[in-house]
Amino acid sequence: MDKQDVARLFTTPVDAPAYAPTRYRFTNREYFNIYYRTDPETLRRLVPEPLTVTEPLVRFEIMRMPDVTGLGDYTEAGQLIAVEHQGEAGEFNLAMYVDSVPAISSGREYSAYPKKGGSPSLYVDSDTVVGTLDYGTLRVATATMGYKHHAVDLDEARAEICSRNFMIKNIPHYDGTPRICELVRTQVTDVTVKSAFTGPARLELFAHAMAPLADLPVLEVVGASHIVTDLTLNPVEPVYDYLAG
Repeated sequence: MDKQDVARLFTTPVDAPAYAPTRYRFTNREYFNIYYRTDPETLRRLVPEPLTVTEPLVRFEIMRMPDVTGLGDYTEAGQLIAVEHQGEAGEFNLAMYVDSVPAISSGREYSAYPKKGGSPSLYVDSDTVVGTLDYGTLRVATATMGYKHHAVDLDEARAEICSRNFMIKNIPHYDGTPRICELVRTQVTDVTVKSAFTGPARLELFAHAMAPLADLPVLEVVGASHIVTDLTLNPVEPVYDYLAG
């Protein structure tokens, strides 16, 4: 392999790339979202400047992705926090727990998604939408919602999916000092909402040192949705460089 080929490597290993060099298209991507109020002081300790916490709202999400170009079939779960950046509303993506190594690698390297290993699931149990997240052998989250109790306006569901998403991109030097440390932003714009429903919902979080979802306790569930879409992810763009100057 000559130097020019090395410079064009998308990811490693050189003979078995960790993920496909493609733009990811999701077919029948299924969301189960629960919005809840939590402790505002804890949120302020977690949300990085220059983002600001607008109100103490968290979105717990489970996403079932059965058909993804280049990545196949996987599921992920996580927490997002309602924020603003220079008057622009969005969500800070705190953590994502994923059952696919290629999805973890591509999400972290190619973009800035805060992914780590976990075992989420999303399914219908009789008359109930159920989302769970296990970390190792332990359950750390259980979410439930009544199945298709009320239809949600598709434009409202689309706005929910198209919320601006802020994340931290962090890459160290070989000595451990920061090499890249940026606040980045992305937003889904190419999306077709196929169905959207809501219903009564509950969320239970369990304390765990390495999957600390319960550090943002559920004080009040304020909304829930179950949405099926086709969509394409957009690249991220930097909005703040923590190392500048």
